[in-house]
Formats: sequence, C-alpha cells, structure tokens
Amino acid sequence: MRRKHKLLQSIDPVFVGRDAELEVLHSLLEPDGPGAMHVYGIAGIGKSRLLAVFAGQARAAGATFVVLDCRAMEPTAEGFLQELGPAIGGQTGDVRQASRRLGELGTRVVLVLDTYEVYHLMDSWLRRTLVAALPANVRLLCLGRERPLTAWRTLPGVRFHALALGPLEDAEAVDLLKYAGVPDRAATRIARVTHGHPLALQLAASAYVERPDLVFDEITLQQALEELTAMYLTDVRDPVTRRALEACAVVRRITVSLLQALLPDRAPRDTYDRLSSLPFVDPADDGLLIHDSVREAIARSLRARDPSGFLNYRKAAWLQLREEMRAAGRDELWRYTADMLYLIENPTVREAFFPSGTRSLAVEPATSDDGDAIAEIIESREGADASAHLQRWWRRRPDTFTVVHGRDGGVQGLCCKFLSDQVEPGWLEEDPITAAWCRHLEQHPLPARQQALFCRRWLGAADGEAPSEVQAAVWLDLKRTYMEQRPQLRRVYLTVKDLAAYAPVATRLGFEVLDGWEQQLDGAVFSSAVLDLGPDSVDGWLATLAAAELGIEQSSLLDADARELVVDGTRVALTPLEFGVIQYLSNRQGQAVSRTDLLRNVWDTEYFGGSNVVDTVVRSLRRKLGCHAGRVETVTGVGYRLRSQA
Repeated sequence: MRRKHKLLQSIDPVFVGRDAELEVLHSLLEPDGPGAMHVYGIAGIGKSRLLAVFAGQARAAGATFVVLDCRAMEPTAEGFLQELGPAIGGQTGDVRQASRRLGELGTRVVLVLDTYEVYHLMDSWLRRTLVAALPANVRLLCLGRERPLTAWRTLPGVRFHALALGPLEDAEAVDLLKYAGVPDRAATRIARVTHGHPLALQLAASAYVERPDLVFDEITLQQALEELTAMYLTDVRDPVTRRALEACAVVRRITVSLLQALLPDRAPRDTYDRLSSLPFVDPADDGLLIHDSVREAIARSLRARDPSGFLNYRKAAWLQLREEMRAAGRDELWRYTADMLYLIENPTVREAFFPSGTRSLAVEPATSDDGDAIAEIIESREGADASAHLQRWWRRRPDTFTVVHGRDGGVQGLCCKFLSDQVEPGWLEEDPITAAWCRHLEQHPLPARQQALFCRRWLGAADGEAPSEVQAAVWLDLKRTYMEQRPQLRRVYLTVKDLAAYAPVATRLGFEVLDGWEQQLDGAVFSSAVLDLGPDSVDGWLATLAAAELGIEQSSLLDADARELVVDGTRVALTPLEFGVIQYLSNRQGQAVSRTDLLRNVWDTEYFGGSNVVDTVVRSLRRKLGCHAGRVETVTGVGYRLRSQA
C-alpha cells in the first residue's frame, strides 16, 4: 500500500484518501480478478477523480485503459460500437470484432464506461452480449450514480464486484482542504459542514482562499452544495464568465455554436476559453461539461431570480439545436437527441428516457426457459380469447417478447413488440388488434422507407397492464427500441383496456386515441392509440415536445397528410412532384439539397442530365407560396434550401 501511495502522490499531489477503494480497483488487474465492476455514488463524490488516479497507476504498471463517456453515446448497440471503434483504433462492425480488437491491446485491458447512470437503455445488452464476448484479459468498469441491478451479480461465468463510493473520512477531508491552502481550524469546520463530500470541499476551499472571512454554518449536504456554489460563483468576478455560466446552465453541454446562440453579443470562442479554465468545467469529446451539482444549483438560482431570462436561454438553445440536428449525420445524431432531452422539463418525457429513481428490475430478451412464466402471466391476466392471441405470438415469434426480471431473478412481467413489416401479414390478420392497426395503416399509409412499431401488449404478474414498476421498466425498454429504429421509425401503435389510466400521460407524449377502432375480446374493450413521430422520427418528436413546453410556435408550410400547402391559413393543393419536392426540402430544413438528390429521391431516376425539371417544379412551388416564396432559396452551384420561418 505504501508503494501505491507514493505513486499516487506523483500522479496527483492533492488527491487524498481512498486507499481501500483503490485496492478494490486494482483487483481488476489480477489474473483471477472480477470480469466486471461497478463503482457508484452520488454526484460529486469523486468517481471521475478516483478513476483518473487508478488509471494513472494501472497504466504505469502496463495496463491499457479505454474510457468512453456514456453521455456522448447513442444507447444502441450500433451507437456503442461506433464510439468504441475510434477509441481502440480498429474495426468494430460487431461485438466479436470489437472484443477481439480489445483483447489485442495488451495483457490487461480495462474498458471504462463513465456516467453510466444515463445508459439505462443499454444495461441488458451490455450484460448479456458485451460482457459474455470479452476475452479473459479485458475487464469492464462502469462508473455511475446508481447501484447496479441484481442481474449483474448472476452473470454466468463472470465474477462481479460493486463498489459503493462514500464521502471522505474527516481526517482525509481536512488533509484535502489543507492541500488547497485552508488553515487547520477553518479546514476542520469546513470538513464538518460539507460531510466529506469532495466537490463541496473543492468549492468551499476555492471560496475560502478568495474570501477567508466567510463563515460556514452546519447545514445539510444539499444546502452546503448550493450555498458553496453560490459563494464560489460570487468569486467569479469576470461578468462575462458569470453570465456565460448562467446561460450554459440550461444546456447539457457547451459548444461554440451554442454560446453564439445564447450570447450573440459576445465572441463565442473567447467565452468558451473562459469557461474551460474554471475548475468545475470539464472538457469532453463534444464540448464542455459543467459539473452536474454546480450546473443544477446555477439553473435553480437563475430560474428563481430571472424566470424570463431562464426561458429565453432555453428557447435560444432549442432554435440552435434544431438547426444543427437537421444537418447532423447519423453518427452525431444522439448528441443532439440528448441535448434536446435535457431542455425538456416535462417529467413524463424525461422519466421515459432518463428515469430518476433507482432501478431494481431488468428487461431481457425472453428465452425458452421463460415460457412457463410467460404463459402463467398471460393466462392470469387475460381472458380466453385475448390469451390465445397473445400466446400464439409467443409460439410463432418468441423473439418479439421481452421479460422483466425482479430482484430474485423471477419473471415479473412481459412485453410483445415488433415492426409491422417484419412479421407474416397473415399472422397480423389473425389477431384482431394487429388487424385493426393494419387497416389504419392502409387508410393512413406511411411514407416510403418508414416503419411502424406494434407494441402488442405488456403485462405484469401482479398488476396486469396497470401503471407499476414493471410497466415503467417496459416503457423504458421501448425507448431503446425507438432509438434503434430511428430514423425509419414513424409510428407507434399500442393497446390498453384501461384507457383512463393512460390517456393523460399518453396525450402529453403525443399519442392519439383511435376512436372507432376499439376491439372486443372476452367482453372487454381494447382501445388503440397511435403516436406519429413525424417525418424526422424520434428526434423531430422530441423537438416538438420541447417546443410545446417552451412555447415556441412551429409553423409549417406543409400539411403532409393532406398533401397541401398552408399559406397564411389558406390551403393550396399540390401536384405529386410539387409535394415530393417541398416534403424533401421540409425534412431537411436549413440544409442545401442538390438537384441530383431531388431527382434521385423525388423522381426516382438516375438520369441527372435533365435537372431543369427540378427548376420548373420549384418555380411552380414559389408561385403557390406567394409572399413566402423566398423561403425556398437557390443555393448557387448546388440546388435549393428551405429556410426556417425566422
């Protein structure tokens, strides 16, 4: 231990304590050490700092570290592998290829997933698929705020360890403060007030060094964090930096383009550099990140003191993110999805993607071993006819089922879901629920290359379809499917018997109850609802929800269902080619679209010599747009662009 402590001091001279925790982490490097480990603790408790010290020690001993930030990764298998590829410098087309490359990086390799609490949607895939594929010399280390699910402890053939990270001991906290220049008596008082919380200690030390006359009272940890944040911000004497901190407290990450939108009167690069020098602002691959506890304290203060300013910053961020999202490539899209989700304060939406409570249930793909439990739940919760239809889906397509495992590993619930175009049409017609959805699709057809997700049924062993912990776990897993299927996913269909229990929440999420499409089974009425995500799929849906919450009017020139222009309240009919061109431009608003792209996607032709036909249709569209004709801009040498209303 003494040798490790000396090495520790050479790497980070102000890091103190955590000897026992470091000893546990070093077990990852032992030949018979755990194959997977979770380190968890509340915000600001020092997880990232502990990781940095451990990584430094381990690298000095010859280990290789690969660190991924879950905040920047799309929660799909494809998104994970795309982020992993550049980090390990090899091909990661599938899990086997990625695991093989990881194993080639050294005799001991540690794959680290930081801020794991935001990666709920991928927990099952990581446990069941990734960990099982890792070679013996590769270990997985996850750092997050939440205790890992019990299912991690039952991984077949894999040793697992969970390490809870608590506050520093009193003596360690005093040592840390003294390293920062706080005298003994003040250090003892501050350590008591902050309860050994590392971030609070850091903020308090910074405030004290600037203002040694400060008095620290005995208060709760949360109050301490808020008070100390306010004290420290008082000492950010530069008004430009203070104003930038307030503006950026409303966004998930700080970029130069967002700073320009939030503070148009300032030089964005200069402001970015000012923020990057602050001790609680960390660099990331996609911008700067204010520490969660500090950001939340600043945001609460701004909202209470200047609610109008708080709202205006969020609106400015929405407008900028919406423009950037439209132009983002598939690999970059998740960053903007996460940014847009952060702007949404509606708990119904936020909880659907990033639940705040501690999870205890795991959603897994069903296996043949789950068959008896699935049958028991269906038979106990459904009538004879409804049960027969659902069990037929289990026999024919068991791959469409997921199950919810409880703390003891038992099956507590199930869900059946599938894409409408990936099952036999005859099977859809045999089920009255899916048959009704197919008829609705016939009457309201989807655009080319877009899909519908049928969420056929979810049931809990204890509560059936009723709102419950099982239902919440199922809905969270549904969001993973949303992310996997975008941008092709356009609609989601579901059915419930107790419409009153779900209508308020579903309506806030954008679902429409399909009146007249009810089906009766066993004397019970099954109602259907549909969510049309819009032409921009999941990301457009989230942007629309955020816009509604922020009071942003999203005026559109195009009514796609009616295939008409809406010009100052007047509807104007479109020819098929006019509709195709304006729809293609609308779906890429703000982007320059070439005539070649329009010919390929609207005319469905590979003959590009006659692009004058595009110009002819655009001229016709501009005549119909009247005073709004200028929104269809000519991009010299390229083609056309549809400007936003602004």
